[in-house]
Amino acid sequence: MKNLKYIVLVLAFVFMFPFVAFAEDEETTTAAKDDRVVVYFFHGATCSHCAEAKEWFSSIEEEYGSKFRIQYYEVWSDEDNAALMQKVSDFRGDDASGVPYIICGDQSWIGFSEDSMATEIKEKIDEMYNTPVEERYDVMALLPKDEEKGAAGDVLALIIILVVVGGIGFGIYKARKSTN
Repeated sequence: MKNLKYIVLVLAFVFMFPFVAFAEDEETTTAAKDDRVVVYFFHGATCSHCAEAKEWFSSIEEEYGSKFRIQYYEVWSDEDNAALMQKVSDFRGDDASGVPYIICGDQSWIGFSEDSMATEIKEKIDEMYNTPVEERYDVMALLPKDEEKGAAGDVLALIIILVVVGGIGFGIYKARKSTN
């Protein structure tokens, strides 16, 4: 009977370990180590203006590459990215019905024209880079979180695991009792 208690305890620990041990968000810790400005780039796979913007960002990589990094979100074939773009657009009060939709700090651009936007984007990258990391405006960090769904799912998974472990333990207990 003592062994059964230890088996149940070990099984409970093994099943609960993944929920506890890996709770820290890897993206958050990676971003915290990187002091570059994040430029959010929502684009369509075959959009010519998006391709022009990507090419322009590549062309300033040598001069500005140490100051910024681009987080790409393809929205035409990825529903989750399209929903994120809509959520960001709504949160910011933008009418981002087209792409590219570029966000740097507290400023955004819809569409792309190197003639009218290049200087603004570079100035914004410089401004954000010269702002202390902890004071930078980051729209993704400010978006309302959908934590309730994730937390409810975690609780449900934990309950299921506990019921399964309890059922196994009860089954072992009954089997041992009937053999004696």
